Amino acid sequence: MAIPKKGSRLISVDGIAYRWRIRHKPTYCQANSWGPLTYAVESAEGRGRVLLVELPCSRPDAWYGERTMTVGPALVAATIRRALDRDWDHSRAGGAFTLNLTEDELSDAMNGHPPLTESFRPV
Repeated sequence: MAIPKKGSRLISVDGIAYRWRIRHKPTYCQANSWGPLTYAVESAEGRGRVLLVELPCSRPDAWYGERTMTVGPALVAATIRRALDRDWDHSRAGGAFTLNLTEDELSDAMNGHPPLTESFRPV
């Protein structure tokens, strides 16, 4: 499984280039706030194992007003480092490696600062 280049962003973590992307449209479960906000990360070369990160909140475009958060480069870099600590090898072939973060792990990944969250209410 590879991440499409269109819509993805490059990031360098500890001298290694990665590509990350959030799905443009939510799945049905994500739209109903039944599924978490997720994003995918892979080596910038496009080879190897994909990392799927699941965050403990909903997508901002969910149909119901659940708690959401912004995903930025600092969070992506922190989750890449956490996945590497948990034995994700971006160069090894295989199925996707899922990193499911809890609230505490997310706060730890952000150096003890809780992520900025907001409640999104559709108009």
